[in-house]
Amino acid sequence: MNRYSRHIILSEIGQEGQDRLSKSKVLVVGAGGLGCPVLQYLTAAGIGKIGIIDFDTVSESNLQRQILFGASTLGINKAIAAKARLEDLNNTILIKAYPEKLTHKNALSIFQDYDIIIDGTDNFSTRYLVNDASIITNKPLVYAGIYKFEGQVSVFNYKKGPSYRCLFPKEPENGSIPNCSEIGVLGVLPGIIGTLQANEVIKLILGIGEVLSGKVLYYNSLNHQINFIKLNRSEKEIQKVMETKTFFKTLDEESICEMPIQVISIQDAINKKNVQWIDVRDQNINPEINHSEVLQIPLNNLEQHLNKIDLNKEQVFFCKAGIKSKKAASILQSHQIHTGSSLKNGAFEVLEYFNNKNYDR
Repeated sequence: MNRYSRHIILSEIGQEGQDRLSKSKVLVVGAGGLGCPVLQYLTAAGIGKIGIIDFDTVSESNLQRQILFGASTLGINKAIAAKARLEDLNNTILIKAYPEKLTHKNALSIFQDYDIIIDGTDNFSTRYLVNDASIITNKPLVYAGIYKFEGQVSVFNYKKGPSYRCLFPKEPENGSIPNCSEIGVLGVLPGIIGTLQANEVIKLILGIGEVLSGKVLYYNSLNHQINFIKLNRSEKEIQKVMETKTFFKTLDEESICEMPIQVISIQDAINKKNVQWIDVRDQNINPEINHSEVLQIPLNNLEQHLNKIDLNKEQVFFCKAGIKSKKAASILQSHQIHTGSSLKNGAFEVLEYFNNKNYDR
């Protein structure tokens, strides 16, 4: 009674509502920027069982926004570290850690044990996996995404409402959209958006308010502008997912056997002994870097000029933001040339490096 008194005295919640929260089971996929605030507030609210699935470990760059962690948890699995912190916050509920990667093989069996799924992922392949598993197991999915200073929130698969695939039917090409590690994110933004996710979860459980189903909330942290777009259910997209139900566990997102694209810093590139620098920007728009060591091949022409690739060197591709350079590295990969890397911060640092007065070979 003491712990949840501020809930219980709300006429919209009361003891009955608090009992609903204590009997509910919620799974959070990803204990990162979004997952941390979601987990904190749901734990404090008294959700009866909370599952946390994350195979990643805590790194120093996480601490800018992932507020469940600290210096003492560096190198520890995020699900396990989060569980320890949350059990101190509320030792009256059950918290289960899954220190593993979510796959087609384990998703359905894990999802079956929970009432609501929360998407705290940071990559598209897992996001579509979470969506599809939620549809097949008929679980509401509380979704969010963040980009630099903006975020979006919605509730999918709720009372025959739309799904994530109704909003984005086709998964974008690998590397076509940069993630937070490549473009950055305002540290407080995941806290704002993650808290909105937690709010939707509580509304779903209590049956109060207006759930964000059939619409997407867009938030801009720079001007506090909030917009909504309507979203309709696509029976075609839902049916496509349901048709995979019988063989869903056999779908392997890594079956293509592609090697991951290596993203490196300018310093790491400089430290390599045998590098071929390749500028894949559109030269009609961007000025060339005039240096004998820089090869100019716009991305659209790369496959027609593979003969210019020096197989005795390691290729470092660069562009403006890192999207085209990752695509270039994947093109080499598709031709079974696995020596390409994408430069993290793009052409500006390359230009600075080659224009450095102290540069001497």
